[in-house]
Amino acid sequence: GSNAMSASTVQLLYAIGAVAGLLFLIWLAVLAIAARVSDDVADSFWRIRERFGRVAMAGAFTVALLATTGSLYFSEIVGYEPCRLCWYQRIAMYPLVVILAMGLWRRDVNVRWYAIPVALIGAVVSGYHYTLEWFPSIDISACKVGIPCTAVWFRELGFVSLPFLALMSFLLIIALLLIPLGRHDDESDEGAEAAAA
Repeated sequence: GSNAMSASTVQLLYAIGAVAGLLFLIWLAVLAIAARVSDDVADSFWRIRERFGRVAMAGAFTVALLATTGSLYFSEIVGYEPCRLCWYQRIAMYPLVVILAMGLWRRDVNVRWYAIPVALIGAVVSGYHYTLEWFPSIDISACKVGIPCTAVWFRELGFVSLPFLALMSFLLIIALLLIPLGRHDDESDEGAEAAAA
């Protein structure tokens, strides 16, 4: 019915967002690599980082909030029951909303040192979970009880599943929080705070 229709629409919207995030991450990675071999690209890369640095914390918070909202929508409204690995990813994602909100409110760029390790753990878990969906034989019995971790609730665009959405969210949060880091960080703490504001 209408619930299935709305669920498929939300899945598609999140999938499109995840692909856009993936393209953004690839673009950043290519620029970072090119900046190491070309001074002109390096100057452009730093200008881009300075520009993005002003909204990086807000961007990371928005990603965490959308990921949290999405996970609650899919489990509580659509009825996709989370497996054990899903819960581990939630344990990593949900606190990031609070941590990043506090960082935004206090304009504290140093909050990234608390957020990045949490997001990194979440990325490892979701990366393993996503791999498990494609290669169930590598399961190390992470989900002995309840929903199997190899269950796939949906695959939008042929490859975007719930663990992929989580993985992209964690990687985007890490990338956005790393953007303000740069050659101006050593000059003064005030300059770093200004970049995050």
